[in-house]
Amino acid sequence: MAQRFKKIGIANRGEVAVRIIRACQELGIDAVLLHSDVDQNSRAYRMADFTEEIGPAPSSESYLNIEANIAAAIRSGVDAVHPGFGFLSENADFAKACEKNGIVFIGPTSEAIQLFGDKVSAKNLVESINGPLIPGYKGDDQMLGRLMKEADAIGYPVMVKAAAGGGGRGLKVIRKNSEAKEMIESAQREGKNAFGSSRVFLEKYIEDAKHIEVQIFGDASGKVHSLFERECSVQRRHQKIIEEALSPSLDDKLRNKICSAAVQIAQAAKYQGAGTVEFLFDGKDVYFMEMNTRLQVEHPVTEMVLGVDLVKAQILTAMGEPLLWWDDLKPRGHAIE
Repeated sequence: MAQRFKKIGIANRGEVAVRIIRACQELGIDAVLLHSDVDQNSRAYRMADFTEEIGPAPSSESYLNIEANIAAAIRSGVDAVHPGFGFLSENADFAKACEKNGIVFIGPTSEAIQLFGDKVSAKNLVESINGPLIPGYKGDDQMLGRLMKEADAIGYPVMVKAAAGGGGRGLKVIRKNSEAKEMIESAQREGKNAFGSSRVFLEKYIEDAKHIEVQIFGDASGKVHSLFERECSVQRRHQKIIEEALSPSLDDKLRNKICSAAVQIAQAAKYQGAGTVEFLFDGKDVYFMEMNTRLQVEHPVTEMVLGVDLVKAQILTAMGEPLLWWDDLKPRGHAIE
C-alpha cells in the first residue's frame, strides 16, 4: 500500500541536500534540513521548508551522530529521512534506528546495507548465485602466515583489501612475496583505524583493468532494473576523476552481460532503491568488485543519458508507488562528469 509523505528529513548538506530539496518540492513534499550549526547560511538551509539543528561543526557530533539525527527527525515530525551520499547513507545502524522509530529510511533495508557493507559477505552472495568473481581468498583464518600462504597460491600481483573498506582505504597491491607481510599488516591497520575491523581478503590483481559500474534500481514491486553502466577507469589513488555514461569500452553483448549480472546480484539480496554494482573488466571478462547501497555522487550522468530522476524515483519507491518509465529506458547521447 502506498504511503504519501508530507515531510522528508534530509540528513546531509551541500549539493546533495539541495538536490533532494528540489525533488521534494517538485513532488509537493516539505523538506526538513537536518543541519549542523555552521550550515545555517548554506544554500540548502535557505531552500529548505523547515530546518532542525543536529549539532556543532565536527561531523562526528552532527552528520555522523545517529542519535542527534533521529532526535531531530522526531522533533520535526518527518515521515521519512533521505541520507544523501556519504555520512550515514550506508550505515545499517542508522537505517535500523529509523525503522525502530517509525521513520522510513529512503534507501535499501538495513539488512541489505549490512550485507553489502562487508565485502566478504557480498562476495559470498555473488558466489552463491555463481556470479563473476575474481580468484582469491576470503576465509575466516586471518593469521598472517595463512594470508601470506594464500597470496603465494593466488600468484602475484595480489590485492589485499580491508573487508569493511571503501574509498580506496585499506587497499594494497602485493607484487612479490617479500612485500606480502608489510602490505597485509598495513591493510589490516588501515582497516582497523578507518572502519573498526582488521579483517582483509585477497584477490588476484588485474593489471590495466577497466572500472565499470552498473546503476541498478529495485522498485516497490520487488523487481530490480538496470539503468545501464558508467565507466570510471580514470582514477588517482583509487579515487574516480572522470565518470562517463555509457562506457566506450563495452559492446552490446558485454553491456547485456554486465547489466544482467548486476541485476541478478541485487535481486538475490531483494534490493530496493538505488544502488551501484561495481565490476572490473579485463578486456574479455567482467568480475564483481562491490556494491554501493546508496545514491552515487556521479548519478547525474546516468540521469542525463536516460532522462530520469533518480532522487524522485527513490522517494516514490519509498512511498510504495510504481515507476512508469521502465519500458522506455533508451540511452540517448553521452555524458561525462
